[in-house]
Parts: sequence; structure tokens; C-alpha cells
Amino acid sequence: MSHTQNVDTERLDREMMSRCIEVAVRSGKDGEYPYGALICRAGKTVAESTNRVAHERDVTRHAEIVVISLAQKMLDTISLDDCTLYSTSEPCVCCSYAVRESRIRRVVYALHAPHTGGLSRWNILADENLTKAMPEVFNPPPEVIGGFMADETEQALLDWNPVIWGFIRQRGLFIAGPAAQRATPRSHGGSSRIVRGVMRLLRRLIFDRFGRRI
Repeated sequence: MSHTQNVDTERLDREMMSRCIEVAVRSGKDGEYPYGALICRAGKTVAESTNRVAHERDVTRHAEIVVISLAQKMLDTISLDDCTLYSTSEPCVCCSYAVRESRIRRVVYALHAPHTGGLSRWNILADENLTKAMPEVFNPPPEVIGGFMADETEQALLDWNPVIWGFIRQRGLFIAGPAAQRATPRSHGGSSRIVRGVMRLLRRLIFDRFGRRI
């Protein structure tokens, strides 16, 4: 990737994460846990969401899962392999599995979740065994950038509610941690690009027809 591409990617990441922070603060003001998530494709937002657990009385309605569902409907596909997920916190195990099965290409999050995280606590996001065992379903692990704009996220949530966020921080549920930690998938060999291209077509045109809709 060229220097210009790196600059453009970081600029886009900052723009999207800034919006994520706004969504997370709105989530807290709406009586939900203060989480925000959005999905971007080709530099444009496809969908965004707050947490929806309290409003819908459904513990599965985490912001990341809601936004994945919205994006799949918007794009009319279950495969989000050309999309990036942005989240103010590290996706939990439940959300991380949804990330893997929807084949999201990149995950960028701010705060680490040492007790519930799908990367730092349970290694779902970077688990290559999923791909090896079920290549017809799972892409290779996504690129993950953790700790991105963590200080800005923490400050915004502290400004939103110092008492609640202070309690969350004191318990160590979410931490800023080292900035921009990266987990990049390992190379899968010289023919990986061809193999990945063929598998992408097979997943979309054949495998996804079994109990799914492309």
C-alpha cells in the first residue's frame, strides 16, 4: 500500500470512528449501553447503529450485530467481504462470530475488552481454524486494528456520564490500552489470491444458496 493510500485509509478510519463515537454517546443518552457501530464500503457508510438491547428487550441486539444485519439487508447479501466494521469497543464473542460469518474484511475498534473481547479474551476474530474447517463459509480472518482513537472514545464517554463511565473504567471492563494494535492475517501461500478469488465466487454463487441468500 502506498503512502497516499495509507494516509487516505487513516483519514477515512478517523472520520468513521468519529461518527461511531457520536453514535455511542447517543446510545447512552437513549438509555442503552454506550456502544456505537457502523459499516463502511468503498468509503461510504452503509449502516450505523446504537445498542438496542434495552429498547428491544433482546440481549442479542448488540450494536455490531444490528449493524451487520442492517448492512446485509441494504446490500442484499449476507457476504460483507468488501466492508469494514467500525466499533467503539472490541466486539464481544457473539459479535465476533457474526463478523466472521458475514466475512467482513476489516475491523477497526477503539477500546479493548479484556473480559469479553472476541480477540483479546477469546480469539474468534483471528482464528484461522474456522477457515480451514469450513472454507465454504468463512473467509480468512479480517484485518483488525484495535485501540484506534481509544483516548478520544474514552473522553467522549467520560463527558457523557462521568459516574457510569468511571465505574466501567474502574472495573476494567473497557480499557484504552496500546494504540492501533494490529492483527493482520498471515499469508496463505503464493496462490492465495487466486484461491481466495475462486472461493469468494463459490461462496456467493453456490455455498450461500444452502440455507442462505446471496
